[in-house]
Amino acid sequence: MPTRVLAIDDDPAMTELLTLLLQINQFDVITANNGHDGIALVKNATPDIILLDMMMPQMDGWQVCAEIRKFSNVPIVVLSAINNPDMVASALDAGADDYLIKPVPSNILVAHIKNLVRRSGTSNLRPDTASLQSSPVFS
Repeated sequence: MPTRVLAIDDDPAMTELLTLLLQINQFDVITANNGHDGIALVKNATPDIILLDMMMPQMDGWQVCAEIRKFSNVPIVVLSAINNPDMVASALDAGADDYLIKPVPSNILVAHIKNLVRRSGTSNLRPDTASLQSSPVFS
């Protein structure tokens, strides 16, 4: 069974891009374009890892992260265009496990996902899915 990734980002183009990229690398991808839907999917779809944007309207990534941490320890990777040490620290303090700055090369993103899932023991990652397929850098 492939690793299930939940991508939460208010930009549908970003969730579509992440879906394409991650499906190429044998991940099962589900998406949400707002924090409330993302939290519901964490409860109902049991992802192995979450990719989370921080800057979203209505419910930002810090709020989403804090809410998820009330009921789940699923690994959370923040994907953000904001390259500010205080923001990184704030996201990690809110419960994120990793923080990657967009644009991030796809092979680096996939490696971070596999590493966190492997360390958390939340997935059925098989050794035969360990090869990294690289694609252009995305933002």
